[in-house]
Amino acid sequence: MLTLFGILIILLGIVTLVTKPIFKTSKLLQWFTPRRSLQIIGIGILMSIITGTFFYAEPGTAYAVQYPWGGQKAVFRQGIHTKMWGRLIPIQFELPIKYVIPNQDGDLGEQSEYANVDAAKYWAFSDAVKARIATSVVISINTEDQGQFLSVADRNKTEKNLIRSRIIPNIDQSIKNTCKLMDAQDYISGQASDFDRYFKDQLENGMYVLEEYVQSEKKDIIGDSSTVRTVVNKESKQKRFRIKFRDGKPIREEGNSLKAYGLTVVQAVVTEIDWETTFDKRLQLQKEEVAQTQLEKQQAEREFYRAQKEKARGEAEKAAERARLEKEQIQKTIAAETEAKVAEFNLVKEKKQFEVEKFKAQSKKVAADAEAYQNAKLVNAGLTPQERAEWDYKTSVGVARELKELRLPEIFIEGSDSKNSDNTLLESLIGADLAKQMMSKPQN
Repeated sequence: MLTLFGILIILLGIVTLVTKPIFKTSKLLQWFTPRRSLQIIGIGILMSIITGTFFYAEPGTAYAVQYPWGGQKAVFRQGIHTKMWGRLIPIQFELPIKYVIPNQDGDLGEQSEYANVDAAKYWAFSDAVKARIATSVVISINTEDQGQFLSVADRNKTEKNLIRSRIIPNIDQSIKNTCKLMDAQDYISGQASDFDRYFKDQLENGMYVLEEYVQSEKKDIIGDSSTVRTVVNKESKQKRFRIKFRDGKPIREEGNSLKAYGLTVVQAVVTEIDWETTFDKRLQLQKEEVAQTQLEKQQAEREFYRAQKEKARGEAEKAAERARLEKEQIQKTIAAETEAKVAEFNLVKEKKQFEVEKFKAQSKKVAADAEAYQNAKLVNAGLTPQERAEWDYKTSVGVARELKELRLPEIFIEGSDSKNSDNTLLESLIGADLAKQMMSKPQN
């Protein structure tokens, strides 16, 4: 701009210097004296020299300076630099390129003023569904290798030409190849991230070589775990493409890569997709069908849990009734066991009591036998008349005492062939008493 302004000043000085002798009566030209005209020409030449020799490098912009004698240099730092009337090719460090879906008025938005913005184009997916795809791409130039930068600037001449002739065709080819790799249904079903990955990889490293293949459609399983229905699809006539691989790596088109120009893809994403009207209607129907399916599934789950609740309630009541019956059974069992143990204890007690009474009787019998034996021995040994009289006295007193306390039983035993008739009555009474005692004792 300053160089052009300087040239205009020079032309103004020359015009005033030449035309003044012709138009001597002009009041305007009378001010331009020859000296002043020469001064104006000198100022213009000075401005042209200064502006042609130096230039100001703006921040964030790289410059390729091409000298009139054929040399060139790269400038990556901001500030004042020399150009020696050379040609400048400014290129931004990062080139923002966007495809934007226009609004209802056809406006591309405010970003069109700051970035290279174009209207998004329609692209066809592998299932022939078309959509306008809005993308946001940021390309970075190589500021490390001056030779490569100067080569790119020399071949493309301007930044705009670099974008239009190199970068945008690669973006379009990347979108086209990526759309061939998937259906529109696949994209909305979760493969959007794969779309971005394929798109950026091709844009940076080169386009994939695609190959066509035929694949019969598999059976689709429709329904949930309770109901399974099989729908058999006929063989598809649709063309499908996949990436061609060699040694586990994708084959790429040679010479079709931004990396060859020293350009790096900083960002490459899909920001928005505007599907065609027919597909939007299909999506709406699918959404309604999914919503209906989800509603029916929720209702089925609610009925299932309601049945589970009733079943759990029945099990709880059954468990409570079982616990009550088991409690009663335990109480009756404990009562029966207690009664049996008490009866067993009483039986043992009666047995012990019988044994005690038996031992008492035996002890009495042994004592009586001992006393009788002693008396017999004494009799056999022979007593003195005095001892015998004393023994008879004691015996008579004892017998009288016993007879006094003796209660005659109802049973009477008689009959004896013994010659000793004096002792017959006494022996009968004693025998009757013993018989009564034996009959009154409990039998074992």
